[in-house]
Amino acid sequence: QVQLVESGGGLVQAGGSLRLSCAFSGRTFSSYAMAWFRQAPGKERKFLAAISWSGGTKDYQDSVKGRFTISRDNAKNTVYLQMNSLKPEDTAVYYCAADLGFGGTVESDFEFWGQGTQVTVSS
Repeated sequence: QVQLVESGGGLVQAGGSLRLSCAFSGRTFSSYAMAWFRQAPGKERKFLAAISWSGGTKDYQDSVKGRFTISRDNAKNTVYLQMNSLKPEDTAVYYCAADLGFGGTVESDFEFWGQGTQVTVSS
């Protein structure tokens, strides 16, 4: 069974940066497309970024293009989300997700989910 554990969240001032990590275990990481989503209080969970199994293809939500970067290290079984120029509206719980396939940009494209890590951006 795939297990995903996010880390790296916390409190940061507006304009600051954070790097989230998601540790993958239980299966062959390099076979899975990975993604990051977030859920703000009272709102639906939304797609942020996705990366193919090889890392060769990446996709981003328009609102985070140029600020967030998704990457993966298949030797470390880890996917990352580098977040720069953070804004108060980026405050949310951030989730990583995995799919044994091509992934996508909606929740139903992903089979496995982590528990989330809280990111709070103060103004």
